Amino acid sequence: MLSQTSEYALRAMVHLAALEDGGAMNSETIAARTKVPQGYLSKVLRDLVVADLIASQRGPNGGFALARPADKITMLDVINAVDPMMRIRRCPLGNPEHVKLCPLHQRIDDAIEQIETQFRKTSLSEVLESSRKPGERCVTLMTPTVRSRKA
Repeated sequence: MLSQTSEYALRAMVHLAALEDGGAMNSETIAARTKVPQGYLSKVLRDLVVADLIASQRGPNGGFALARPADKITMLDVINAVDPMMRIRRCPLGNPEHVKLCPLHQRIDDAIEQIETQFRKTSLSEVLESSRKPGERCVTLMTPTVRSRKA
């Protein structure tokens, strides 16, 4: 149901929400820790900056950081910034006789509305808190496994 772009944006945002004291992180590190391809992540981060969900700062101590507290950013904010969910407003078949949505498309749209409602109610801080519970570890909070090479 969610696009890969939305998934990647959510991973990056939850990872940034987990940083201590609103710290910043460079895109290379975010990409490695969230398992998102670097080039793809750069596009996603740009969209998140344009939407004022994250701020970027250049330089040796720069990087990306949340633009506001994690409890003020919802999952829906993130999704809408990168790839909004498409609602069904009129007949997808283009039938002019369908003034109202048919039962099939109405139910699909109702389901999308329920998903949007849940995402609107869920802040990044709630996702982060859930990942801190025993047995519920979010991939964005996992440190990458570093394997040493033997010569």
